[in-house]
Amino acid sequence: MKYLKHLLVISFLCLASSGAWAQSSNSSFSTVGAPEIPMSIDFCGDKVSFDRIDMAERLDRELTATIYAQTMTSLIVKRANRYFPRLIEILKQNNMPEDLIYLAVAESALDINALSPAKAAGIWQFMPATGKQYGLEINEDVDERYDIEKETVAACKYLRNAYSKYHNWATVCASYNAGTGKISSELSAQQVNNSFDLRLVSETSRYVFRIIAYKIFFQNPKKYGYHITSDQLYQPIDYEIVEVNSSVSSWASWAKSHGITYAQLRDANPWIRNSKLSNSSGRIYKVKVPKQESLYRSKSKKTVYNRNWVVD
Repeated sequence: MKYLKHLLVISFLCLASSGAWAQSSNSSFSTVGAPEIPMSIDFCGDKVSFDRIDMAERLDRELTATIYAQTMTSLIVKRANRYFPRLIEILKQNNMPEDLIYLAVAESALDINALSPAKAAGIWQFMPATGKQYGLEINEDVDERYDIEKETVAACKYLRNAYSKYHNWATVCASYNAGTGKISSELSAQQVNNSFDLRLVSETSRYVFRIIAYKIFFQNPKKYGYHITSDQLYQPIDYEIVEVNSSVSSWASWAKSHGITYAQLRDANPWIRNSKLSNSSGRIYKVKVPKQESLYRSKSKKTVYNRNWVVD
């Protein structure tokens, strides 16, 4: 689950001169602002204090990195408009805190085709063995780590199991990065009861603070100089669901018979990993066929999931 760190390159480029974070000054450079760090924040229903200096500075690092990685962070906001509605709906259905959506953001930048160098895949970045452990089919034809609904349900199962161990959501999130075995052994060895007090490798030590930084940022991107309009957000796509319970000799032919291209079929169903489907067991697969109006900007519905994300 090490995808996002390979995407985020921190760039301190100037924001638009009209923005709150890049105002003109007497120098030849635009003003560079620093984020305000709150004294505390609610995360998954738990109060997390940033009064302690080390806690504040660790959050400062991640919030600053998020704000000034403009290329990737802008894309994440646009993608969130498409994926947050469904992902948060599944979190609610599984009685998970909504704030866990920011774990998915930290894992994959909401890239549904994300694949890390370690072979973790999908929005929630499951490794193959962990994905199979939580009920995902993974083979040469099908990889359900790329099915956002099924992968999110699997993530909920993992997170619920971890919460039963730690009873603290921040520690649960740390275990998602490092594994429950590592976190449990370190809690015992270092004689503390939550991940904030652990000395861990840099990646895991920064991980929960990155998740919290995304929550803070998403509450009001405009505060940090992001000027995104509603028509720039990526829109949810409407689908017809077609059940397939037999083998498919050619997905390209199947797609053509349903009025879409093979490329559009694969974009809508990234869990399809081959040009054909063996399916000797007769398993039922729910294949998404995008409705034609959803494929065109001029015809698709215009929705804004959170008005705080846009300037219009």
